[in-house]
Amino acid sequence: MSTEVKIPALGESISSGVLSSWKVAEGSYVEIDQPIYELETDKITQEGLAEVAGIISFTAQEGEEVEIGATIANIDESAEKPDLSTPAAEEEPVAESAEAESTQELKPAPIAVPVQVETDIKKAETSSSELPFSPAVRKILAETQIDPATLSGTGKDGRITKADVLNAQKATSVTSTEVPPVLPSAVSTDSDARSSRRPLSPIRRKIASRLVEAQQTAAILSTFNEVDLTEIMALRKRHQESFVKQNGVKLGFMSFFVKGVVHALRAVPQINSRMEGNELVENHYFDIGVAVGTEKGLVVPVLRDCDALSFAEIEQSIVEYAKKARSGGITLQDMQGGCFTITNGGIYGSLLSTPIINPPQSGILGMHSIQERPVALNGEVVIRPMMYTALSYDLRVVDGQQAVTFLVKLKEAMEDPARLALGI
Repeated sequence: MSTEVKIPALGESISSGVLSSWKVAEGSYVEIDQPIYELETDKITQEGLAEVAGIISFTAQEGEEVEIGATIANIDESAEKPDLSTPAAEEEPVAESAEAESTQELKPAPIAVPVQVETDIKKAETSSSELPFSPAVRKILAETQIDPATLSGTGKDGRITKADVLNAQKATSVTSTEVPPVLPSAVSTDSDARSSRRPLSPIRRKIASRLVEAQQTAAILSTFNEVDLTEIMALRKRHQESFVKQNGVKLGFMSFFVKGVVHALRAVPQINSRMEGNELVENHYFDIGVAVGTEKGLVVPVLRDCDALSFAEIEQSIVEYAKKARSGGITLQDMQGGCFTITNGGIYGSLLSTPIINPPQSGILGMHSIQERPVALNGEVVIRPMMYTALSYDLRVVDGQQAVTFLVKLKEAMEDPARLALGI
């Protein structure tokens, strides 16, 4: 009996994705709930699990765009699980070194055996027929593409063990320089190697589409202010050690700005609204999106009900979302909704920018680098840690006075953090 592996529905707005990688080898035996593929969509990267156990055969290739509901593989449930205990149990030491285990964990997912490597393995086995390789050794030789003829076995009667192959792989990686990656088949390289072409990933296409949509459908304007972070930096310095000890995370700047945004949205509720046709929908909750940069693009997970969260809960949520985003574990539910967005270009060194709003929201706050600058204070020039802030807003919903007031309220809260506790 064969079971089809189909791409599941991932949300109303997602119709297709790119099969970015197979996590198992063609023809291998998979267990129930074992990760078998990774699908990249225009919103998230989703990992697919095997629903049944059996031998898997692919009907779609890596890099191929597949529709929701499409069959990408078949799993033969009638196939028996191969027994790898013999002779692997004879040749493997009772406990491998932690170093070898660590090396094994860091290897990429199993891949199909290249023809040349398979030929080398068969030749080596033919030349020493009395010492055939165990399934475990054959597998690791295929993955590392190491010529078995170059190895000296340390097992019984000179048998090559998995540890021998792993040690050879480690020695090779230490003594050789990094090998340039092979360009995927989807990439087209010009003959003079001065440029290359590759299709946009689904998430990058979606980002591009939404940014253009925002520019075309909203009347975006930006206003600026600067914030003196002396008080916040002093507060963090005084209480950082106790905060970390009690909560397990550092007290960062982002929790102050999230709370400051809630404070400012309460003062200027027009920014916490959106247009739907000819109606204006005003939100009475404070779900704040925090932009997180990943290798595949920008994602904006949402912190729910920030008015009710403590500083520690905000910091913990941001840390967890960042881990999920960079590991590909972010979900649609994590990013849906949101009343307002904060983006921090300062972590990349940005001094000033005009961020683009995240539709259908009406505002986005841009944070920037903290720089010590001379400022006039009480008739004297002093050096203070200053940050430029930018508010981009939809002029159809928010007028200039309201936008300026929002940044002033934010500035007051950041320069006098006690306001956040007192609600003034």
